[in-house]
Amino acid sequence: MKSVSPIRCFSQGLFVALFWLGVWQASSMLVDKPVLFASPFDTLRALGALLPTEEYWLSILGSLWRVALGFFLALAMGLLLGSLSFRFSGVQVLISPLLTMIKTVPVASFIILILVWCGSDALTVIVCLLIVLPQIYFATLNGLQSSDRELLEMARVFRVPGGRVVWLIYRPALMPYLLVACASGLGMAWKAGIAAEVIGNPANSIGEQLYLAKIYMATAELFAWTLTVVLLSTLFEKLVMNLLRRVGG
Repeated sequence: MKSVSPIRCFSQGLFVALFWLGVWQASSMLVDKPVLFASPFDTLRALGALLPTEEYWLSILGSLWRVALGFFLALAMGLLLGSLSFRFSGVQVLISPLLTMIKTVPVASFIILILVWCGSDALTVIVCLLIVLPQIYFATLNGLQSSDRELLEMARVFRVPGGRVVWLIYRPALMPYLLVACASGLGMAWKAGIAAEVIGNPANSIGEQLYLAKIYMATAELFAWTLTVVLLSTLFEKLVMNLLRRVGG
């Protein structure tokens, strides 16, 4: 398989970025109503005005903290419950239907119910947890079930310690499933988390700022905050996925 040079990758990425910026600019010129559709220049101008403000960074930190906490709680619980379900069939019989149901319930239903039960402060964390948990759980269960039976039998015959069996046999089988689930779960966590913030309006959150931008018809700021979410979620996903790949080594 031929390797692609870094220069070619950069050129392709630059071309794609310029192409879609051109589409964005052309669309804004076609609409010709900044209050309905902000141009890239208006968006960057609004973002530049937000960057020096304390409110901007407090909102980013608040949303990042909530989404990250919800995701990592889901990761820990999914790994634990998936491992228990793999080890004990009774746990799988009890838990799998519940998580399947959670996976099919609309996000809006979760947001409204949790807002009523727990208030806005815990809303984002719990929504992210519930959205990501089923994906991690089923990925863990399927990954462990795909472990090489011959290697496991060999480890049993030679009395390999349990810790080494987990690290050398179960971990390599699990990681491909887990990486796919985390890549999907991270995107879902940000989408659901910001949607929850828009409805719940917790203090110091991106969702609150999106809601205010909508109320005041500040379309350029709305686009600027949306661009912030895209950049923040992309950076967060790359960081988490790189850490997981290092563990999966």
